[in-house]
Amino acid sequence: MQYRPLGDSPLKVSALCLGTMTWGEQNTRNDAFAQIDRARGAGVNFMDVAEMYPVPPIEPTQGESERIIGEYFASRGKREDWILASKITGPGAWMPHIREGKTRFTHQHIQSAVEGSLKRLQTDYIDLYQLHWPDRNTNFFGNLGYRHKPDEEMTAIEDTLEALDVQVRAGKIRNIGLSNETPWGVMRFLQVARERGWPRIVSVQNPYNLLNRSYEVGLAEISMRENVGLLAYSPLAFGTLSGKYLGGKRPEKARLTLFERFSRYTNPQAQRAIEDYVKLAREHGIDPAQMALAFVTRQPFVTSNIIGATTMDQLNRNLSSINLGLSDSLLEAIAAIHTANPNPAP
Repeated sequence: MQYRPLGDSPLKVSALCLGTMTWGEQNTRNDAFAQIDRARGAGVNFMDVAEMYPVPPIEPTQGESERIIGEYFASRGKREDWILASKITGPGAWMPHIREGKTRFTHQHIQSAVEGSLKRLQTDYIDLYQLHWPDRNTNFFGNLGYRHKPDEEMTAIEDTLEALDVQVRAGKIRNIGLSNETPWGVMRFLQVARERGWPRIVSVQNPYNLLNRSYEVGLAEISMRENVGLLAYSPLAFGTLSGKYLGGKRPEKARLTLFERFSRYTNPQAQRAIEDYVKLAREHGIDPAQMALAFVTRQPFVTSNIIGATTMDQLNRNLSSINLGLSDSLLEAIAAIHTANPNPAP
């Protein structure tokens, strides 16, 4: 396993991070325990969760992913073996079941969210606490076009950072990060932290995969110059880059089979690109999913690649991707596919 600095923090995280968004929905408690043990055995020391997980987010299961991790720590101990990341839910009318809809990034809402996560996780501190999406009108979750709303309701970044500083000084969270952010947002958080002496963000958790390389435009430079690396989520584009959905296939118990709402990576142009990437991997005798993961992990602006799995076989193959090198000829072929199919599913 490779280990990389988490921004300016003293922590070093594994280049692969264990994602947990299926725990409590597609995966049982026992499944999750087995995944944690297997990942740790492979050298993974980094685990990412969120108060809204599992996905899809619904009231009956909200918080189950964190509860399962808490039960693991309670039964096995080993909290010190893990760098644990969680996320506070952002504002939006689509999840009123989370803290009765009190999901702005204000002092009161942040304090409530942190305490709720700590209770479910059965721990005294969270190593990395992230804002799941911006508390303002901007483009994320696949929305590329920014439409300015001068009269929008938003929490000032100054207020949010001050509230997070309170939690850091209380020892409840140790580092902070952003998620689904834009270049303006990242730079503004950095600027305010520098001016006010408040906590500096150490990471940005955004989508990044062969079908969506939009992070490379603007944000990658910020990651390198400001030492705020990417925690890449959806590196397999909801599993589509494995090739298992090609030809209209819908494997039993697979995410896109169970939940048709996840259509971000299933448009016609994405399917054409997936076909090309899968064909390329097979021509080189490589598992398509491992090629897709290895491409993400090798990027210099990536701190950690968040892998998720619903079966142990998937997890084992994902973990093995850390050992896969990509030849110059293969990288040139990937670049050619990207040129012909640029960001088909941002």
